[in-house]
Amino acid sequence: MKPAIFIIDDDASVRKGLSRLLRSAGFAVETFATAEQFLEREHYEGIGCLVLDVRMPGISGIDLQDELSKADYSMPIVFITGHGNIPMSVQAMKKGAVDFLAKPFDDEELLQAVSAAIKKDTEGRAEHAAVLDIRGRLELLTPREYEILRYVITGMLNKQIAYELGISEKTVKVHRGRIMEKLDVGSVADLVRLAEKVGITSPTDN
Repeated sequence: MKPAIFIIDDDASVRKGLSRLLRSAGFAVETFATAEQFLEREHYEGIGCLVLDVRMPGISGIDLQDELSKADYSMPIVFITGHGNIPMSVQAMKKGAVDFLAKPFDDEELLQAVSAAIKKDTEGRAEHAAVLDIRGRLELLTPREYEILRYVITGMLNKQIAYELGISEKTVKVHRGRIMEKLDVGSVADLVRLAEKVGITSPTDN
């Protein structure tokens, strides 16, 4: 599927011009006059980005950015505006916007910003899918296995973990083997990288 660009701007001539440009560059395009119209659309799961006007009737572009950020994963945003200022652009970029373009901008400037957003979304969705996969595997662990996992990622030996938990070294070894199997990793280093991706901390971090 072609990456999809969602243009949200209350100016019909802007929507028409940007739609023509982006379609000619090979993107699928949908346009919306308001943020409310976009929010009524069925959730999009593919690769894409928003080209979003800052000031619109009803929900503003910045407010829409805030609303979308509450989701588990949201598409990158390229802001466009005829009324922008430096504090507003800094605020938008801090919240994850890919670019903030002041009207009038040239076609190449927009295409570069959209291409950067599509690249970011492609990489971000791959990372998000990897995290969801890890979380699914973690759900296979028993509470005791999860507890031992948090000790294993510190680099502690089985006998050290056994001492900390008041169980036998053999029990730790068995649990450790099951953890590696369920999480489909071959080394402690792999386990540490996996834990970092989903924010698992060691007991010593608490």
